[in-house]
Amino acid sequence: MPLQADQLRALIEGYLDELALSRELGTLAEPMRYALGGKRVRPVLCLATGDAIGIRVETLLPAAAAVELVHSFSLVHDDLPALDDDAERRGAPSVWAQFDEATAVLAGDALLAEAFRLALSYGTSAVARELVDATLAMIGGQWLDIRGEGERDELHRLKTGALFSAAVGVALAAAELPGTEQEPWREFAAELGLLFQIVDDVLDGDGYVEDVGEAGARRLADEAAERAHARLEAIDADTGVLSEIVDGLASRTA
Repeated sequence: MPLQADQLRALIEGYLDELALSRELGTLAEPMRYALGGKRVRPVLCLATGDAIGIRVETLLPAAAAVELVHSFSLVHDDLPALDDDAERRGAPSVWAQFDEATAVLAGDALLAEAFRLALSYGTSAVARELVDATLAMIGGQWLDIRGEGERDELHRLKTGALFSAAVGVALAAAELPGTEQEPWREFAAELGLLFQIVDDVLDGDGYVEDVGEAGARRLADEAAERAHARLEAIDADTGVLSEIVDGLASRTA
């Protein structure tokens, strides 16, 4: 019987709590761990994908943690004064505001390196390749954003969607699922990433809300959720937990 989302969340929380960071980092470990807040949406998605495929979720914990470290790296750097200049994250001081800018830069760099160390612990390099591709896409999207270039859909596909795709992709890679069987999973991940971003825009009152209004954005979110469910229905696996994730993201209020 597949594990429920709260069980998967508890597994990744425990793994991250006990994760041994490189000794060479010394006291930089403190701001790195400080950066690891959040709801664990992406690592839970990774574990739920692997569970649906039929592999032991414990084998996926390094990959799921790697995805979360990449996500945390991106937020630490995005918050910097040179980029979004956000002094607060999740109701608390962001890393640079809590420590200082130089510490935030180095903590973000170290989180990314630790993510790749975890991804490279597998017998296949495909897990690391998924993360590399997602990281480069995120950085490319951020570059377009700060330059005021790129269409809304393209920016969101790069900045948000890429890591949702990687959360599913690293599970497929770790399971060594044949490429011919991966397409519906990747289509699902793309729709889920879009759903997450649209709901984020609704909650923040920007992005798609600026383009089509709040009612229009909610309609787009509902359509993305419907497509995500349709992609899951095309997969020959028990995807009930993933379906619950879709519903949870569609209805979130924070």
